[in-house]
Amino acid sequence: MSGLPLYLADSVGYITPAMAGAVVVTGSHGGDSAARYALAARPLLVVFNDAGRGLEDAGISGLALLQAEGIAAACVGHMTARIGHARSTWQQGVVTHANAQARSLGVLPGRPCREVLAPLCEPEPRQAAQA
Repeated sequence: MSGLPLYLADSVGYITPAMAGAVVVTGSHGGDSAARYALAARPLLVVFNDAGRGLEDAGISGLALLQAEGIAAACVGHMTARIGHARSTWQQGVVTHANAQARSLGVLPGRPCREVLAPLCEPEPRQAAQA
């Protein structure tokens, strides 16, 4: 499954249906509202920021929503990557949470985002167009 397109999207709102089946790294939080944007585009895997998890785990709640729809999803720690900056997520982020779909692809908590995505993706990311 190597060589998949890798897109960087500072906001999950920049994900488009053209990214279906690809890997998308965002700077957005991993809550339900963000997950719904990803769900509409159906990427193979989407990475968010955990935003400090928040009240009742609101910053990572979208991972379960996406798991229920068969989409791999993970979050990096808010202290390892800048929120709102997909390149920071990709280059510096360390995975803190991953749903079962993501774990089956080798996206495991405690590992650098860039490292876990390398076996899946093209080496150089594509920048998602901003709305």
